[in-house]
Amino acid sequence: MIVGLVNEAVAAGARRERACLQLGLSDRTVQRWMRGDIGDDGRAGPRTVPANAFTPAERTCVLEVVNSPEYRDLPPKQVVPRLADQGRYIGSESTIYRILRAEGQNAHRGRAKVRTVRKVDEHVATAANQVWSWDITYLLSAVRGRFFYLYLVEDVWSRRIVGFQVHAEECMVASSALVRATCVAENVDPNGLVLHSDNGGPMKGSTMLATLKHLGIVASFSRPSVSDDNPFIESLFRTLKYRPEYPHKPFETLEAARVWVSAFVEWYNSEHRHSGIRYVTPDERHYGRESAVLANRISVYETARRQNPLRWTGPLRNWTPAPAVFLNPKRDQETIASALASATAA
Repeated sequence: MIVGLVNEAVAAGARRERACLQLGLSDRTVQRWMRGDIGDDGRAGPRTVPANAFTPAERTCVLEVVNSPEYRDLPPKQVVPRLADQGRYIGSESTIYRILRAEGQNAHRGRAKVRTVRKVDEHVATAANQVWSWDITYLLSAVRGRFFYLYLVEDVWSRRIVGFQVHAEECMVASSALVRATCVAENVDPNGLVLHSDNGGPMKGSTMLATLKHLGIVASFSRPSVSDDNPFIESLFRTLKYRPEYPHKPFETLEAARVWVSAFVEWYNSEHRHSGIRYVTPDERHYGRESAVLANRISVYETARRQNPLRWTGPLRNWTPAPAVFLNPKRDQETIASALASATAA
């Protein structure tokens, strides 16, 4: 994967040495990987025991202490300061953890439930109607404590709002109806389509899940209480509520809320230049018109540079179509790609 990304950076104009430096690697190392025949790891490893290593007797003492009735339910971070209060030191927390791990005893201690590590789903969209993201947001009503609910579906690749409804209540039946209506409106085969959301009741209700299974839609969910697992829809809601046209007072009626949201969706899809897709409109990207729009911008910039070449000290602005969109990319790939992008820019 690293070799492929380095080659991509070089093809984009970066020096290979600088790209490797951004990754903390030697250029020679990457060259050896490119040859393919790198053989087995020939390093012999340490040949001597460290002088400060614990003796077998000291390791036994550590195990006896942490497994004693007084400390067996406590983690090393609790054991070490308690021993220090008694004027005793048997090792640092990290050393005790290392010994427990080597003995197969680094297990959860205590009655609390073991923390569950949840993996977030990663999806890649290379065209429209492959990955959708949806959520529900509150709209204030004239009655204190009562809200209207905006159900909204966004295409991750084009950022286009492909479906929306405003209801007086939040329920899974309305969610199910929205998904069905959006598939019909977009005239797409829902089989294999990814629909990403958070863990709210309307998203994981039985009626909603049954609808997704019947249509063949792949359900994808964020980790609980992690808002940036669903970033595209959250960003859209911020744009919606910070528009200058957003009412300063609550909506008087449900119909008034629906009228305003309909006008916003029309503006967002057809007029709003989205920063994440080279400042084309979601409609232009969704319906395949972005290439012509961006090609025209390149022509404008080339003409401007020919007219005033001294004002252009670097390359033209990148007006090529935005690449594939990753929803919750893996962190290691994200870090490597960011580093290589920095190398290319340098």
